[in-house]
Amino acid sequence: MDLGLKGKVAIVTGGTQGIGRASALRLSAEGARVAIVARDAGRLERTLGELQGAGGEALAVQADVSRAADCERVVAEVLGRFAGVDILVNNAGTSATGEFEAVSDATWQADFDLKLFAAIRLARLAIPHMQRAGGGRVINITNIGAKQPRARSMPTTVTRAAGLALTKALSKEYAPDGILVNTICIGLVRAGQHERRAAQRGVDVEALYAEMGRDIPLGRVGQAEEVANVVAFLASAAASYVTGTSINLDGGTSAVL
Repeated sequence: MDLGLKGKVAIVTGGTQGIGRASALRLSAEGARVAIVARDAGRLERTLGELQGAGGEALAVQADVSRAADCERVVAEVLGRFAGVDILVNNAGTSATGEFEAVSDATWQADFDLKLFAAIRLARLAIPHMQRAGGGRVINITNIGAKQPRARSMPTTVTRAAGLALTKALSKEYAPDGILVNTICIGLVRAGQHERRAAQRGVDVEALYAEMGRDIPLGRVGQAEEVANVVAFLASAAASYVTGTSINLDGGTSAVL
């Protein structure tokens, strides 16, 4: 099925690992021109090589999207190379959790800067170009904890809940411009942080994933490529009547819709 993404310009933050890398590869395979954004120069170079090696037109931008100046530079470099922005995938983020009284102001601020303000700033910079093009897509990666926070889950669940509110508000404001805004609420998905956790514990990563998957109704941890498939759908013409919604991608874990 042709998703109609050929020639579209996509920005993917956190684009060198896990969901971001998988999304960049998937969008590129559909013919989109993809700008990957991340802090680590080595990973950027490797992922750019993968994209170009598969025949894609791609750009790598080394940046820390928790900084306003870096967000401005990202969009400026993308415009300089591709002259437009059609798709923004706000994926950058880590899982920061702890006991409430132990979470410092600095940790709270860092989480808001990375997960919420990065999405705000990049959307604010990209949306005018989408308006001029007659439409676009903003896809925010959040998580199921935003809807159903548990104990000792802050600041992540709070910043992700703010991401849900941002998604809904933007979808209402920019629907007349043909800009569709949605979020994917992920559950447990294979990622570098889990691999590092396995190494720290001295256990096989597959054994860790098997342990993590026991309480998931589908019986396993998700794959980054499964998230990327939904990203590609939401970015495509096939999702032309989908906006202001959240999609749980969690193997059935969440108790709420």
